[in-house]
Amino acid sequence: MNKALQPQLPTRVWRFMRRYPVLPGFIITLLVVMGLFATQISPQDPLDSTISDTGAPPVWLSGGSWDHILGADHIGRDLLSRIIHGTRISLMVATMVLTTGMLVGVTLGIVAGYKGGIWDEIIMRLVDMTYAIPFILVALVAAVIFGASLGLVLILLAVFAWPAFARQTRGLTLLLKNAEYVWSARISGASPLRIGVRHILPGVINIVVVLATLQVGGLILTESVLSFLGVGIPGPDPAWGSMVSDGRDHIADAWWISMMPGLAIFLTIFAFNFLGDWLRDNFDPRLRQL
Repeated sequence: MNKALQPQLPTRVWRFMRRYPVLPGFIITLLVVMGLFATQISPQDPLDSTISDTGAPPVWLSGGSWDHILGADHIGRDLLSRIIHGTRISLMVATMVLTTGMLVGVTLGIVAGYKGGIWDEIIMRLVDMTYAIPFILVALVAAVIFGASLGLVLILLAVFAWPAFARQTRGLTLLLKNAEYVWSARISGASPLRIGVRHILPGVINIVVVLATLQVGGLILTESVLSFLGVGIPGPDPAWGSMVSDGRDHIADAWWISMMPGLAIFLTIFAFNFLGDWLRDNFDPRLRQL
């Protein structure tokens, strides 16, 4: 009996991995663990530098050692430790910006869709204006005026994150406000606030969660780009983007300085985008029927 089932085991495993986001889930879980326990699991202090270890290669290359598993950067800081601590920064930025963007965007989207009229016009024009502003140019000017800092990155990303939630929520609210259960609540005397919170919000929350998951990768990439350009997280804090920037002058002889944090950015964006696609396919009833 068991022998007859053995050939089917690889097929079952393959089907399970195709049906559920196993690999992205593992990557995201690993990232969360590294972010929460960065101090405990990092092998070295991410800010400590040893001149004798400058440009040390990864352990699997000639000259590498277990002291620096992924190698050391241009001033002898351990890359693995800096990547682990950089995970905390990236996840913190994404979490805080998404929380703010969701609260503001979903609230304004429901107001615009349900109230309509002048409220809809004002909110949607603000969305259009935000999309029309060149984000990188604003970030560069703001960094020159106020100086690069974590707080500035959070504010800039939050200002430009809410319109996507507002536009998506408004479209769904326009559909839901004419539903029978919403009309019943309105006839029974429910206030607009109660209708928005108790009847419309549950109908849009699934799509909002999917949109938030898809935006995580974009936010982390944007933060990395800002740090790469020198207007994001200031050094010596171990932001992934600034780590890639540190190694751009050493690509020929120490490619791992840029490659390792770049790989961390790639895997993170891949995992969250894949998870977002899976959530969209499972939350959208039209896609579940395909």
